[in-house]
Amino acid sequence: MPTTPLRVMRLLFALLLFTPLLVSPAYAAPEENATGETAAKPATVNAPATLAQLQKRLDNIKQQVSNTTSDNKLSALNDSTLQLAGDADALNTALQPLLAQVQAQLGVLGPAPADDALAETADVAKQRTSLNNRQEQLQDQIGQAAAINSAATNLSAQITALRRNALKTQLALNTGSILGHRFWSPLLDGQANDARRLSAFGDQLSDSLAVAWSPEWRYGSLMLLVAALAIGLFGRRLLDKPLTLLVLKVLPEGRLRRSGLAAGTALSVLLSAGIAAQLICQIVTREENVAPMVQDYAEALINLTLFSALIAGLGQALLANQHPSWRLPAIANEIARTLNPFPLLLASFILIFGAVEQLNNLIGASVPTSLLGNGLASLLVALTAIVGPMRVNRLRRRYIAEGQTPEVRSTLAGLLHLATSVTAFVILMALLVGYIPLARFLTYELIWIGLVLGCLYLLVHLITDVCDSLFSPTTASGKIIKNSLNIEDRHLTLAATLFSAIGKTIVILLAAVAILNGTFGTTTPLELISKVVDIWGGKGLEKLNIVPAQLINAIICLVVGLVVLRTARRWLDNDFLPKTMMDKGIRASLVTLFSNVGYVLVILITLSAMGIQWNKLAWIVSALSVGIGFGLQEIVKNFISGLILLTERPVKVGDLITISGVEGDIRRINVRATEIQLADRSTVIVPNSQLISQNVRNATMGNAQGVATIALTFPLDIDPEQVRNILLEAYEAHEAILDTPAPSVTFSQLAPTGIVLSVTGYVNSPRIVGGTKSALLYDILKRLRAAEVSLSMPQKMILETPEQSQNA
Repeated sequence: MPTTPLRVMRLLFALLLFTPLLVSPAYAAPEENATGETAAKPATVNAPATLAQLQKRLDNIKQQVSNTTSDNKLSALNDSTLQLAGDADALNTALQPLLAQVQAQLGVLGPAPADDALAETADVAKQRTSLNNRQEQLQDQIGQAAAINSAATNLSAQITALRRNALKTQLALNTGSILGHRFWSPLLDGQANDARRLSAFGDQLSDSLAVAWSPEWRYGSLMLLVAALAIGLFGRRLLDKPLTLLVLKVLPEGRLRRSGLAAGTALSVLLSAGIAAQLICQIVTREENVAPMVQDYAEALINLTLFSALIAGLGQALLANQHPSWRLPAIANEIARTLNPFPLLLASFILIFGAVEQLNNLIGASVPTSLLGNGLASLLVALTAIVGPMRVNRLRRRYIAEGQTPEVRSTLAGLLHLATSVTAFVILMALLVGYIPLARFLTYELIWIGLVLGCLYLLVHLITDVCDSLFSPTTASGKIIKNSLNIEDRHLTLAATLFSAIGKTIVILLAAVAILNGTFGTTTPLELISKVVDIWGGKGLEKLNIVPAQLINAIICLVVGLVVLRTARRWLDNDFLPKTMMDKGIRASLVTLFSNVGYVLVILITLSAMGIQWNKLAWIVSALSVGIGFGLQEIVKNFISGLILLTERPVKVGDLITISGVEGDIRRINVRATEIQLADRSTVIVPNSQLISQNVRNATMGNAQGVATIALTFPLDIDPEQVRNILLEAYEAHEAILDTPAPSVTFSQLAPTGIVLSVTGYVNSPRIVGGTKSALLYDILKRLRAAEVSLSMPQKMILETPEQSQNA
């Protein structure tokens, strides 16, 4: 390797450093030669002491590196390590002339004479032995110096790796603003070590390219290059028309064609870019003896290309500028055309700077170089994420100013729009202030979460449309299922709702796992499935330590769990259960029970995301036991009573009950109490424990019928048979009175005040008894007047005195 100015400076510094240590016990004093003249011998380095000093410095640096996490301290230790490596190299250089001199003297003496040759003098033999020992000593010292140099170089690489990893975890690390000289120093000042490592990688890549374009590999490489360019540049365009025709001919009419075309568009972009990248990498990696660094970099580029292509493909699929009428989201055509270049632009930034970061990680680039790449990537991604929403808002404001109504945007879409803009603004502020690790973290999280949500949106629509089309009574598949299983259209609709819910639940869970455990550029679908299996098996819950990352995951898990639980509850209550044959009470009980179990699971999963192990929740039980002793017993009792009401179901939602003199309909059974609505529309809150421990009259349990009984008092001189017939005719004529059991009249009492007759009839429900009795009374009184039958009048007794009688 050619000598650089830095290497010369280090050598001069080392020579100055070791000058005081130059001693020469063997050659210090002038010595006469054969001619009687004195000759000055070159001084030697005190290598044993210097080597011991270098090893001590190396051990000290290692100890400090293992005990620190500060970036500034690691940077200083890295400088000391590089200085140590230079000192060891300088010692090695200083020992080389001494070794050469000893070898030259041995060459003058020549080899030892053979046994049958003339014996040499004892002084010559002694001198040869001394020189051989000196040669072995110098070779051993040179080897030790080289070992220290290698160890220091490796330690420097490890320190650089520690600092690079710290950039990903220590988000609050201020590394300098992008406007400062420190950020641009790798371009302005250069990094000698980075240039040397990059040169080594370039040499390996050049060797692979030379082999690829050698005469025996040239034509194959040319074919691969032409095929890669053709597929990468024209593959998507060539597949568009056949894909559209395939969707029109194969898929049935309906929304499935729209979501199917969107999914096909995304897959076509992904396959075109992935195949093109694979073919280009095959040019340099198909040879058996390819360098490991070139092979690793090629694999990393393929994965990065797939992720970038997926971003571009999702953008094209959701914007659908080539087929506006088939667009999935409700986006105006002008807004979609405005946003059209942004997915490709974002994918290009990710591909370019992702490739730079992969190269930095591969060659072990310095921290300033890594910061430069991360900062530029974050800057361009943040600008793209800000400019896109700004242009959309400008168009929407123009629509409103022109009197046009922009497309209706859901609350969730508005929140995502706002979150993207706010995150991009925070990234820019972090870059300006100097928190480049924080900006990199937010950038990659923004890209990853956006990618996951885009895939989730497309897959949810695709699953819903597939299930609706598969179980539709008008499609061929629906007719086959209906005729094969002999089921009704209602059951097909129910199956479509159920299977679409199952599919959407699966992809939502996968999306949640991807957001919580996935990383940009490294997570594949197989790894996600493996992570789900690990979580299901209980892995990852072995620790109780709560770290900030786990706390953030727990918060995200809690929010996502609550949203999913509310969505599932609303789906059960409004979509699925109403299509079944269950009555309203059973449906309400199932929804409430599902909600209670769901809340418990969400809490347990949130605790797991925080790193709390299942078998280490004994403190919760202890806290509950203490709390129960101080007043929680009523809450726990009502909670257990609520579970009993939901499972045993002695009363259910919709029942008409009477408890403690309160009569009304049950509207809701909550965890702690039950809501009873009275006849005046007011609500009484009854603790669940009272419904278990007290006597409760359930008027509607077991489809109970209502009884409409009216007791009337008639004078003693009436014809009972005539009155009986009038009452029965009134009951039989009323439409609410059931024929079975038939109405009946009972002679209940004969008193001095008159005859008491009771007429009884049954109705379908106890709730209509009051209204039925009112209508019957109107009809009975009308019939009695027509028959000239009067009701008994209460008798009055008047007592008069003799004076009142005479006055009268």
